[in-house]
Amino acid sequence: MKRSKGFTLIELILVIAILGILAISALPKFLDVSTEAKQASRDGVIGAVRAGIALYRANDMVTSGTGTGTYPATLDTATNGPCQGPPANPCFAIVLSNGIEDASWTRVSDTSYTYNDGTTTTTYTYSPANGTFQ
Repeated sequence: MKRSKGFTLIELILVIAILGILAISALPKFLDVSTEAKQASRDGVIGAVRAGIALYRANDMVTSGTGTGTYPATLDTATNGPCQGPPANPCFAIVLSNGIEDASWTRVSDTSYTYNDGTTTTTYTYSPANGTFQ
């Protein structure tokens, strides 16, 4: 008896079913990637702002010659609202080169900012007295 080359229908159905099961099991991990990326972006901005505040003070120590240095009175000159244009309204421009333009960040006041990742809004406060941003 001559056997034809190729796959039988049952073999194809089994392969498709196995691939479907693998895809369904991996789907939740792919859905979390977006949230994790937004959190990483937020954490990166926070770290950069904190480093910028420290560099601002260190630069003030050197240029003032007093050895104490001061923290910036405010982190930017942006207007209150989303940190995005048009026209450009970058936040943190005093401590970060060119600031950031990201609508997830909102300037509430000279010392208060919020970050909205789409599900949660977190408020961060800057203290010019001691240079903390938390």
